[in-house]
Amino acid sequence: MSQIHALSDDQVAGELKKMTAFIRQEAMEKANEIRLKADEEFAIEKSKLVRQEQASIDSSYEKKFKQASMSQQITRSTVANKSRLRILSARQELLNRLFEDAEKKLGQVSKDKKKYQAVMKDLILEGAYALNEDKLQVKVRKADNDLTKKAIDEAQTEYKNKMGKDVSITIDESDPLPEGSAGGCMIVGTGGRIDINNTFQERLKLLESQALPSIRVTLFGENDNRKFHD
Repeated sequence: MSQIHALSDDQVAGELKKMTAFIRQEAMEKANEIRLKADEEFAIEKSKLVRQEQASIDSSYEKKFKQASMSQQITRSTVANKSRLRILSARQELLNRLFEDAEKKLGQVSKDKKKYQAVMKDLILEGAYALNEDKLQVKVRKADNDLTKKAIDEAQTEYKNKMGKDVSITIDESDPLPEGSAGGCMIVGTGGRIDINNTFQERLKLLESQALPSIRVTLFGENDNRKFHD
């Protein structure tokens, strides 16, 4: 029968030291494992937070950049539009002055009687050809009556030569043009129901309307933004 030998105090102390050392080693290894795990998780979380903040900063910067770019575009567009409007306004003022000066000079045309009579004849003929009637009346300034009678004689002769028939043209002295007008005439037909306004002021208005595009090109050049031309 085997015998159980009791451990001496020194043996017990030795065994306790071994157990304590083992437990301490286990605890240190576990603590080291926990620390490594914590460092790893910290690094992962830190990297995640850094990426999130970086993405947030990039998004904020991109948004601000777009806003700044849009603001810059709006500013450029506003400045360009204001500049364009100033140019258009200046051009229109120049055109207005041009036609105002032309209107002021209309009155000088009638001062040269010979040229004025020739112009009056052509104006009367133009109305006669357009109305194509046997009897017509013309309205002129009282001061132009004598000159107009000579122009009528020339117009009637030329009309007959070209149209092969006579036309009777008389001056309507009961309703003359205002003395303040620049000159020219009105040709009236169909018993007063139809008239052609060939006064200088009216012809200038027609010129302003019809010739304005070519005048613009002459003064300012071709419009690069215009796609179609008449």
